[in-house]
Amino acid sequence: MQNNERPDPRVWLVPVALLALAIALPFVAPTYYVQFISKALIMGILAMSLNLVVGYGGLVSLCHAAFFGIAGYVLALASPKYDPASLWWTLPLAVAASAAAAAVIGSLALRTRGIYFIMVTLAFGEMLFFLFHDSKFAGGSDGAFIYNKPSMMLGNITLLDLEKPLVYYFVVLAVLVAVIALLTMIVRSPFGHALAAARDNERRARALGFPVFRVRLTAFVISGAIAGIAGYFAAAQFGFVAPQMLGWHLSATVLVMVLIGGQRSVAGPLVGALVLIGLEEVLKATTEHWKLAEGLAVILIVLALPNGVRDLLKMILPASDPQSDADSSTVIARSVATKQSSSLPNASGLLRSARNDDAKEAGHG
Repeated sequence: MQNNERPDPRVWLVPVALLALAIALPFVAPTYYVQFISKALIMGILAMSLNLVVGYGGLVSLCHAAFFGIAGYVLALASPKYDPASLWWTLPLAVAASAAAAAVIGSLALRTRGIYFIMVTLAFGEMLFFLFHDSKFAGGSDGAFIYNKPSMMLGNITLLDLEKPLVYYFVVLAVLVAVIALLTMIVRSPFGHALAAARDNERRARALGFPVFRVRLTAFVISGAIAGIAGYFAAAQFGFVAPQMLGWHLSATVLVMVLIGGQRSVAGPLVGALVLIGLEEVLKATTEHWKLAEGLAVILIVLALPNGVRDLLKMILPASDPQSDADSSTVIARSVATKQSSSLPNASGLLRSARNDDAKEAGHG
């Protein structure tokens, strides 16, 4: 039975208002705050990339800072010393390098599960950290400078000059909107449902014929590529890259942003990044023990809002469809049993088993 109820129009009110505020911000705020928000938006892109595998894939990765840092180093190594690099080819090159690293790491790490997956991704991240830390071609522990921000030229006409803070801000904002749209499309697609089904019950997803390894590897590569986009613009903003960009400390910080924002929300990690970076900025100006205060604040937020900002949104905007949070694997089971009954003769039996499992779990809950 299909639900013909229209979605609550208030759901769109908050993102539209926030987008309007973001567009108006550089015209009313000093340059410092524009650059600060640009940094927060970049970290939000990185957090959303991690959330694709953590929130929707159920895979806790501690090597996403490596993809972030690789893209930054690609920009630093590809940039001329006295001229700006071309945005046309350095951005695709940086993203491709991050995606390639994600493909290699993912093809090996995804053969493990649980704590072993976490440890393997941590190990790969640290290997890449020490590769750049101990290699002179990348500046070693001192890092490397990017003397000019990239630009986009068409002949002799400059289309985009990232040296201008206003241009840089709107480019980052446009990239952010594009990433949100892409991730929304992915998680709502059959691919996204298959990824969520493998997260909820891998054995059942395999029994229904889903190529779980291939789905997870694809998501991991997409996630790494988006992390590379964030790393490219971070390096362009600060004009400097260092091995710390690849360290596990940054991966852990981004994971905290995901937890604060909400794991099963596309834009939730963006809010988590804004909250954490804003909190850090306020505490730095307030006390010299800001790290301690920040840790206590994060603990309180996680305890008060276990599902991140989604809890606040549910209080403000009650869900119009109570079935919206149904188990993804059950939804997939229904569609597969209906559409592929000829190729999977036992799909109806698997579906009945899945429903019985859900009923038992509900009874025990």
